[in-house]
Amino acid sequence: MNPNLDRLEPYPFEKLAVLQRGVVTPAGLRPIALSIGEPKHPTPDFIRAALVAHLDHLATYPSTRGLPALREAIAAWLTRRYGLPAGALDPARQVLPVNGTREALFAFAQAVIDPAADALVLLPNPFYQIYEGAALLAGAHPVYLPCTDASDLLPDFDAVPEAIWRRCRLLYLCSPGNPTGAVLGMAQLTRLIELAERYDFIIAADECYAEIYLDETTPPPGLLQAAAASGRDDWRRCVVFHSLSKRSNLPGLRSGFVAGDAAILERFFAYRTYHGCAMPLQHQYASLAAWQDEAHVRDNRQRYRDKFAAVLKILDGVLSVSAPAGGFYLWPRTPGADTDFARGLLAAQNVTVLPGSFLSRRQPDGLDPGAGHLRLALVPPFADCVEAAERIRAYLCAQADPGLIPA
Repeated sequence: MNPNLDRLEPYPFEKLAVLQRGVVTPAGLRPIALSIGEPKHPTPDFIRAALVAHLDHLATYPSTRGLPALREAIAAWLTRRYGLPAGALDPARQVLPVNGTREALFAFAQAVIDPAADALVLLPNPFYQIYEGAALLAGAHPVYLPCTDASDLLPDFDAVPEAIWRRCRLLYLCSPGNPTGAVLGMAQLTRLIELAERYDFIIAADECYAEIYLDETTPPPGLLQAAAASGRDDWRRCVVFHSLSKRSNLPGLRSGFVAGDAAILERFFAYRTYHGCAMPLQHQYASLAAWQDEAHVRDNRQRYRDKFAAVLKILDGVLSVSAPAGGFYLWPRTPGADTDFARGLLAAQNVTVLPGSFLSRRQPDGLDPGAGHLRLALVPPFADCVEAAERIRAYLCAQADPGLIPA
């Protein structure tokens, strides 16, 4: 067996299942889950129709590169969304459809890491656990960059020693962040591209939450946008990952793409050819329809804004929490240990939340940047999110110790 399998941590939801053992929930309260980031908004009818209309392709093997029309639609979307120079992104060489970002983010490390080079993979902390697992199974060593209030919930890249940058082969970014919702600015992205050039590493930018943000006039910037703004339209060392799961409420379609540096993508394509992970053709046609429409995406954003506004109003004064710049998670502080809060809330109110410490690792100095936080995924219907917030408020207010209720 691959010995690196022994280096893997239990997945957050495995830890959550252990935490919940023995909890007896109130019989009169139906369960509400804010723990899993699985979008529940309706799938647009026109995307369903495109999928059904091409079910005859169930009898056809798909190609790993994907339909030219799909790659062209993706390149056109990236150009519109990020204001890229017209024609700067080559659909044939710089775009590759993938079966969701999770699969691609994991596979990417396997393709680009040389395990004999004692490579480092840098990632935010807390983080999406696929980054860590990808690094470990590629034979690399993960380096966790803490995201704290002091750094606006983003990694403090200036605090990374030069010796670490020199050994870095891959940097995972996530903007808007999972779980914090923090957004990297153009200046920060440009600085990271400069560091990648100086120290010869690849940036893998997970931008799967980029289409969910609070201010309609200020969408989160992207890595390719920063590269183009600084005159680097060959996207050297830059690869972005996007998905339809969050943008279009299609987690079951398993559809996304990678785009950027043509030389890197050509090698990644070679890996994927052997990996056997071509996207089914009917999924590609449904994806083509999704990437060409923005109306349903704007509607999706407004649904999340409405839920954020309602939930934050209910939690005001009882929980330390604020609206994120992007994504659909809240990242509140807990009065006491996050695991105790999650278990107690389930027992008292039948609401499931994810402890922040299940998404983070303890730093060498003892700091655990996820501890004392919760990740609340506002993915259920509006009424369920409101009821969950009311139950959380009731749970906090019912605590006998006044010190458990923030002033």
